[in-house]
Amino acid sequence: MFTTYQEALNWIHGRLRLGIKPGLTRMEWMMEKLGSPEKKIKAVHVGGTNGKGSTVTFLRSILQAAGYTVGTFTSPYIEQFNERISVNGKPISDAEILELTNVIKPLADELEGTELGGPTEFEVITAMAFYYFAKASKIDIVIFEVGLGGRFDSTNIIEPLASIITNIGLDHTNILGDTYEEIAFEKAGIIKNNTPIFTAVKHPGALKVIEEVAEKKTAPISRLNQEFQISGHESIARGEVFALKSKSLSLEELEISMIGQHQTENAALAVLAADYVNQVGFQVNEQAIRKGLKEAYWPGRLEILSETPLVIIDGAHNQEGITALVHELSSRYSDRRIQIVFAALRDKKLDEMISMLDGISEQIAFVSFDFPRAAKAEELYEISRSDNKLAVADWQSFLLEKIKKLGTDEMLVVTGSLYFISEAKPFICASI
Repeated sequence: MFTTYQEALNWIHGRLRLGIKPGLTRMEWMMEKLGSPEKKIKAVHVGGTNGKGSTVTFLRSILQAAGYTVGTFTSPYIEQFNERISVNGKPISDAEILELTNVIKPLADELEGTELGGPTEFEVITAMAFYYFAKASKIDIVIFEVGLGGRFDSTNIIEPLASIITNIGLDHTNILGDTYEEIAFEKAGIIKNNTPIFTAVKHPGALKVIEEVAEKKTAPISRLNQEFQISGHESIARGEVFALKSKSLSLEELEISMIGQHQTENAALAVLAADYVNQVGFQVNEQAIRKGLKEAYWPGRLEILSETPLVIIDGAHNQEGITALVHELSSRYSDRRIQIVFAALRDKKLDEMISMLDGISEQIAFVSFDFPRAAKAEELYEISRSDNKLAVADWQSFLLEKIKKLGTDEMLVVTGSLYFISEAKPFICASI
């Protein structure tokens, strides 16, 4: 048994050596041993390629504004590990992490001795979350974010009140498939029989796959630009304003404090899910929707860390994320000379991502960071076609110097892997 938080954390992170092992059998085995906690939770399940974390946050904030105690399970973390299991937006304590690890470790050891093999890091953390939300805390509703894919993701043992698929992009193609349709099939695995599915997927082929799965499972589907529409979008200094219309809702001038037109879609999905749970036993009124949307905050998503000098951090870790980032930078900051610091995992479609960043940056610096799948700065540098590019060995020193020298007509954008963002954000915040 572990006696300190750090011992517990070291053991959890040590499970990374097992890599990714798709499948639900190990989770089902652990849940049975724990008395099936996943069956005692009222939940909403959120999948998709980008926007999952933001959608979870919007929905959590709305439900919290309605007076409910809301659990969330998200990944990866940005500021501290504990935030992966949170209640009303607050990470659980170190003591609770220690207690949960001591519950799960004996099961992991026992499972290791079976033909199923030991659970991965993500499976361990997911098991901890299910146990915590069902047994160790009084929670009204839990929002679970899918870790990878959907069909074989560790979270996919729940029977949710509703499911959300934010969008579909070509990410994790080595595991999920090379086409939008193949990836959509994996994401659509979270659709359950007779359970509503809300989606903002726009790719025709991907949407067709989701529609087919929903029809097969008689799951009522609400689709962007069909069953619900977003209109009247306007960007404001610290967020977005939009209108939302569906069969049961018509809301004007909804305001969010997250930056980016794409966030209006994530917010709309959250509103629709909140409206649905309002119809099945919860009480969520328009005031809670408006308050929740405006107050929702999710770190590392087009987040302004400093106004003077202007420093923005954004976890644009795949092609869709970079596309959204480039769109917002081009429309909001066309008068600024953009300096970019970029780090990435080597299993991403780096050529297209870097090409887009090359196109808007006056200077782009590529950095490495301490993570098993991280690309080397030199590898990223070689892909870039920018006339003003750098491969930086020490990103901390580079950032300190860059921020110090930023002119009033310049801005610094730190972007790429969420794992890098989780290191860079606290460092930058301590430096400015």
